[in-house]
Amino acid sequence: MIDPVTSNYIDRCLSGDQDLLDAMEHARAHFPRAFEVSCGRRLLPRPMFIGWSEILGRADDLAELLDLMAALPERLFGGDFARYCKAIGIDPRSASLISRFPGGPQLYGRADMYHDGASLKLLEYNIDSGLGGTDRAEISRMLLEVDAFRAFADEHNLGYVHTGERIARTLRKAAEPVTASDTPVVAFVEADGGLPEYMHLVLSFQEMMRGLGLDVLIGEISQVRSDGGRLSLHGKPVDVVLRYFSPEDIVASPGGEESVEPIFRAHEEGKVVLWTSMRSWQVFNKGCLALLSDIRSRAAFSSREIELIDSILPWTRALTDDGSDGKDLIEYCRDNRQDLILKPFGGYGGAGIIPGWETSDREWRDALQTVRIHGYVVQRKVVPRHEPVIDPDTRTVETWCAVWDAFLTPEGYAGSHIRALPASAGAVINMGAHGAARTTGIFCYPDAARGGKGSDPSARSEWARPVRT
Repeated sequence: MIDPVTSNYIDRCLSGDQDLLDAMEHARAHFPRAFEVSCGRRLLPRPMFIGWSEILGRADDLAELLDLMAALPERLFGGDFARYCKAIGIDPRSASLISRFPGGPQLYGRADMYHDGASLKLLEYNIDSGLGGTDRAEISRMLLEVDAFRAFADEHNLGYVHTGERIARTLRKAAEPVTASDTPVVAFVEADGGLPEYMHLVLSFQEMMRGLGLDVLIGEISQVRSDGGRLSLHGKPVDVVLRYFSPEDIVASPGGEESVEPIFRAHEEGKVVLWTSMRSWQVFNKGCLALLSDIRSRAAFSSREIELIDSILPWTRALTDDGSDGKDLIEYCRDNRQDLILKPFGGYGGAGIIPGWETSDREWRDALQTVRIHGYVVQRKVVPRHEPVIDPDTRTVETWCAVWDAFLTPEGYAGSHIRALPASAGAVINMGAHGAARTTGIFCYPDAARGGKGSDPSARSEWARPVRT
């Protein structure tokens, strides 16, 4: 079912409102330079629309789900962190890096979801500072510079949350223990050798942060210098290390623990803030989702918690080589290939994913045996609803499928963006792996009649109106 705002948008464009139809292309004229290079040629012709209560309610659900994920070592393993890590495929060296940092994971991440026509369903939950797509809120900001779209937004009382604004506020707040300044110096730090592939995205992020008043330096671990415990990058003292390296990056690099030690020690001595700490990787792993979903875990959750899990998380199970998944699960997977997808415990960006509906029976059987060695989850396929999109050149209505995401910071919901593919493509939606993938922003409309959590946007005035930087 198409929401009323989308329906009205499509109807107007088809009825001859050329300025509205071309709004996305006109918005590109306002794109900052690095952002244009990063994604200017990969835009969906229109934004997506969703109700405030639906997206805010899901964001509340996601925050609760993170609390459950963080509690899994206690609830399922009696507080034995080593057993927990083994169950979800975290190697001992990575587990040691994670457990070095006290407390739990910060609420900072991005949830990727499909809308199945009834609600948003969780595919992946990337709880970590190494987030992609944070700059895509610039699409929504620039669309509001186009008169035709601005008029449409005003008519429907559309709003959005600018992810960059939320991240800038988060980094300023995180820096408070080490600097009295409202403009901390942030170092965007990747693993050694990790920057070149993603540099266009990093430069776009840096550009956005600069526009929000934050100085962001870019570098790799080996470029960070320590003088008496005070860190610097490219000769400039650093207040916050925005971590874009993982425990896996560290253990995979010869001498990795030694090279990152000055950063960890400066954080522990209160001379710099590491955002986020390595604790994020306690719950980054998709094995957490399998533990939540597994019927054998039900006794550890209340009836309300089970209802939450079932409302947002598709059926998910772990496939490992320790025999715990059992013969029945493998047979079920063999018999239901068309409805299942395999995902590595620690993968991201679509790497290693095997959709059952795109493989032959033989390939699927072989994959089921192979992935058990490496640690995978099997998840029931979520069929995304079709999103109508008008091709501005042909004026024909095409059907697309979209990944809806929700960014979260300690303040809660921090905006969204879309990755989409033509419905006919049939591939996993991933910007990096498929040339046909496109991106766009979202706008939210008042839908208090839906009821439930987050259903009164007027109570959150900052979110109920278009937000501009």
